[in-house]
Amino acid sequence: MKCRKLLGILAKEKPKQFAEGGADAMPISGYVDYQRREYCKAIACPVQALLDKQAPDSDAYEAIRAICRTHCIHSTYEFHHWLIKKGYLIVRPEQ
Repeated sequence: MKCRKLLGILAKEKPKQFAEGGADAMPISGYVDYQRREYCKAIACPVQALLDKQAPDSDAYEAIRAICRTHCIHSTYEFHHWLIKKGYLIVRPEQ
């Protein structure tokens, strides 16, 4: 599975309590949240470079963004290992 597709799935399945602006959306004390497209910018993805040149929500922006969603040139494996190298943790609330 490609990393952009995985992130899209995760974003769609985000639990209600973690929705943006929700009371539980605050970061864990002493930690930082992953910022959208942080990986893409850090590895200097050429598709991200094209996206950065466009106005958000423009037709060109959405066309380039579709490339990320459906044909990302990087794998989930690459993304996951980048996260590990950068010290990111995946956490969830206790049930």
